[in-house]
Amino acid sequence: METARLLERFLDVIEHDIVPKTAKGVASGNKLFGAAILRKSDLSLIIAETNNETENPLWHGEMHAIKKFFELPEDQRPATKDCVFLTTHEPCSLCLSGITWAGFDNLYYLFTYEDSRDSFAIPYDIQILQSVYAVPDPDREAVHPQRPLYNRENAFFKSRSIGDMLASLDRNHREELLGRLDDLRAAYADLSAVYQRDKGKKGIPLA
Repeated sequence: METARLLERFLDVIEHDIVPKTAKGVASGNKLFGAAILRKSDLSLIIAETNNETENPLWHGEMHAIKKFFELPEDQRPATKDCVFLTTHEPCSLCLSGITWAGFDNLYYLFTYEDSRDSFAIPYDIQILQSVYAVPDPDREAVHPQRPLYNRENAFFKSRSIGDMLASLDRNHREELLGRLDDLRAAYADLSAVYQRDKGKKGIPLA
């Protein structure tokens, strides 16, 4: 499928299906991470969800989407290999594992770990991957700071950055979609401000 069309659809789903749910979730004290599952065949939406840590600290946006996906009747639920997994933010270690164990062979993310840390003041994705999983080489006292946090292409899935894909487009398509991306960044900045103002009130362990 043409990359520009794929990205346009991803931005549509984030803007119209994920952001409205996230706005309600953030108003209830949840983080601003969301996810959607689409059919590969036509990119139709199956599930869009957002973070629900106020109910259960494991219900990150991606995990909550997977939960809701498997609650669908079997005759309404395609095989995971026939689905596209879309996330607003690069998945944390929990969500990477959930995506893998569920059998999804791909994921696409809008905001990077660095965005989560620097733009949204949520540093735990990087901290956990570095503190829990990054084992130093026996000949080194510490893990090299530039070491990748996970294998973005591996035996189970391929992970792709929407930003990198957008940068590869021709100028006309790129400029058109960059405008939409700027609008989404502004929307998420507003959501982040609400979350940061109210975080810690709902007892989420890593608020």
